[in-house]
Parts: sequence; structure tokens; C-alpha cells
Amino acid sequence: MEHKNKMTHSLSLSLSLSLGASFSLLLAAPTMATTTKQSQFFDAIAAHCGQAFEGKVTAGNSADSAFSGKKLVMHVRECSDSELKVPFHVGEDHSRTWVITKTDTGLRLKHDHRHQDGSEDKVTMYGGDTQDGGSAELQSFPVDAFSIDNFKQNGLTQSVTNVWHMGITDSQFIYRLTRENRDFKVTFDLTKPVALPPTPWGHE
Repeated sequence: MEHKNKMTHSLSLSLSLSLGASFSLLLAAPTMATTTKQSQFFDAIAAHCGQAFEGKVTAGNSADSAFSGKKLVMHVRECSDSELKVPFHVGEDHSRTWVITKTDTGLRLKHDHRHQDGSEDKVTMYGGDTQDGGSAELQSFPVDAFSIDNFKQNGLTQSVTNVWHMGITDSQFIYRLTRENRDFKVTFDLTKPVALPPTPWGHE
């Protein structure tokens, strides 16, 4: 009887330790707080993975002259369950890649800027996080503290109130930047895939 009690106690202790370990692992696991609408938005972009689309400036002013007369192409190039990398090519300038990531609080947009040799631009990885659930068709990304500091350090004080927006429907993808006295928008036609652009700088 004593031997049986020891075995029962040993089994209970082992089960308790196992459950405790499992519970600890559960607590340690990151909580993904992306809303259903944000996941639908993310998935709508990911559905075009491997394809490229041409766009045109549909709102802007003299500050956006660098985009005038240039072929504008977005390429949904790299896709995982938690991150999308979408290079934005402006003519022969292959320096820009949008990085959209699922986080503990929603979605994050960053702009990865590189030089032709692959090195990082001094103004890079700027962007922000969603502040609300948005919708399956539209998400907005107000500028974050890291980006504000980066802009100030590089004399871009006009950019410290930036808000970036991305929108997607069955036929269009929209990239938009707004701030006081600035409203820049590029609209891409998702109904007509185009030839894939070159590899973006620094992303071989």
C-alpha cells in the first residue's frame, strides 16, 4: 500500500510539474493582438504575393516632383504569416521597401530605405503603428517616436506629424501620406499585373 501511495504521489507531482511548465509556456507566448479587420487587410495584400503592379500619382504637389514622369511599380515580393515586404520602385530608383508587420498591438508600417550599394540610408525604418482597428480595406499609421527623432536629426521637421495610409480593394492598392499642407497619394491597378522589377537595393 505504501509503495502504491508513493507511486500515486509521484505521478501527481509529475503531472503538476508538467501542467505548470505548460502554463508557464502559455504565459510566455506572445499575444498577437491583430484584429480580424487588420488580418483581413494583411491577407488581402499577401494574396498578391509574387506579383507587381503599376501605379500613378493621384494626389500631390510640387514637393512630390521626384515622382513625376517616373514609372511607379509596387512588388509584393516577400510574404510570411507575420510580415510583408513590398518594394516601391520609382523609375530607376530601387531604394524603397515598405515593411508591414503584425505586432502585439496591431499592424506596423516601416519604410526601409537603402543606397545602391545596399547600405542603409540615414533616414530609414521610419513609419508607425496602427492606433485603432481600421478596416479590411484601410489602415492608417501615425508617425512613431523613433521616426520623429530620426526626422529631427536629419532636418526633416516637416515630417514629424506624418500619417501614412494604405488601402486595398479588389481592383486598387493605395499608398497615401498626409500631414499639414501635404497630401500625397499613389494608386496602383491590381487588375493588371506587370513585369517584375529589379531586385530592390539591399534585398538580394
